[in-house]
Amino acid sequence: MELPVVNLKVILLVHWLLTTWGCIVFAGAYAWANFTVLALGVWAVAQRDSIDAIGMFLGGLLTTIFLDIIHISLFYPRAGLSDTLRFSAGMAILSLLLKPLSCCLVYHMYRERGGFLGPSQERSAYQTIDSPESPVDPFGEPEGQNQAARGY
Repeated sequence: MELPVVNLKVILLVHWLLTTWGCIVFAGAYAWANFTVLALGVWAVAQRDSIDAIGMFLGGLLTTIFLDIIHISLFYPRAGLSDTLRFSAGMAILSLLLKPLSCCLVYHMYRERGGFLGPSQERSAYQTIDSPESPVDPFGEPEGQNQAARGY
């Protein structure tokens, strides 16, 4: 199944916007966790070939899914919600709902960069030890021609 190409910058922009709006009602630990993960995402954009950067961003997204569930369930305001607080809580919940989709897309990018036996490891140019094919000697001469012993 081929996933549509989604730019990592778009994922970061959406999560930044939703996190900023969610921080109106959920500040403190919610903001620190999500903005730290967004910083890892900026690192993944800056170093396009780094498996570590995209892997850390993916791990951070997975971690913030669980942290957001805990934080929203514990600190959701129960009484006296103004329209602004209701909007902010809704954006935090929308951010939480979009994170699994973002994780799938970021995982696909992680695989493209070579993580978990991605393309760079599947098509290896190296020959295995127990391969039945014999290696080709680029300096060898065809068999039967000038096979005299060479002195060194």
